[in-house]
Amino acid sequence: MSHRILGLATALLVGSAIPAAAHAQEHGGAPAGRQVTLTGTVVDVSCLVGSGATGDGHRQCGQVCADAGLPLAILGSDGNIYMPLASAPGQGTNAQLRAHAEHRVQVTGRVIERNGVRGIRIESVTMPGGD
Repeated sequence: MSHRILGLATALLVGSAIPAAAHAQEHGGAPAGRQVTLTGTVVDVSCLVGSGATGDGHRQCGQVCADAGLPLAILGSDGNIYMPLASAPGQGTNAQLRAHAEHRVQVTGRVIERNGVRGIRIESVTMPGGD
């Protein structure tokens, strides 16, 4: 009896893995994105969207919010918000942007767009012109 249950459980696990693998293969797995270099400002998404707070006077607040886990992102010069993407599950992205809160930066990485959201896998962040 226990062999039948074990066999049934194994069949269910294998059966459910096949459609998931087929779905990932059909949709190309993880998207490659496109390589870009963009200029923008590192913003505290919660304050920017919730109250419009941004700028030099908001730098310290942005860093405090980042330390609390609220997301930082890049407000591109094109007017789009680019959310940093983690390179591994469970890995935060605020640490690489925290020191640049409310500064103009140049970011190089891969942009991936899905469901109306622009994400970027950041490869480098620099501050052009000594901002």
